[in-house]
Amino acid sequence: MRNSIRGNALLVGVCMMAGLAAWGQAQDPTRPTAVSIDVAVVYNSLMTNVVVGDSFWMQGGSVQVHGQFWRGWGVVADVSGLHTANANGPGVGLDLVTVAFGPRYTWFEPHRRYALFGQVLAGETNGLNSVFPNAAGAKDSANSLALYIGGGINVPLQRHLALRAFEADWLRTQLPNATTNVQNNLRLGAGLVFRF
Repeated sequence: MRNSIRGNALLVGVCMMAGLAAWGQAQDPTRPTAVSIDVAVVYNSLMTNVVVGDSFWMQGGSVQVHGQFWRGWGVVADVSGLHTANANGPGVGLDLVTVAFGPRYTWFEPHRRYALFGQVLAGETNGLNSVFPNAAGAKDSANSLALYIGGGINVPLQRHLALRAFEADWLRTQLPNATTNVQNNLRLGAGLVFRF
């Protein structure tokens, strides 16, 4: 089951990016095209909870590949990794690796001094090196569906370089925690965006 979810998510992401590339190649060469690809390297801080009422912060980063293809609409793939040494208990750490894909809309300010974007991504999160209690006992790893909803702001620095001034995303996961098995997380980030 775990391999089929991961494989299907990867297949959907590859198909979306390949379709975007093929669509960009099929455009009329006499007309300028709005197809663009950018890669963002982002530092992330994530406020999360194991059980209701107990929250803690995780640190890490993400790499996002975004292809914009039509009037601000595009597709983004996001791979992130986060870590904490203390997940509401001494000696109990937590590592999260999340892979997600989905649409992004980017609105450019008329003078192109900044660009605002909003996105909805879905994928899989893997929790590692921790304790995940369930009815059959406890495991040291688990996986679940991941859903991101959020957005941010990019500020151009040069033609092929921009600053990801701010990004905020709500991340919902459903890792086993012996209570509701639901985590509502807030991911904050900033970094650099490389345009191609």
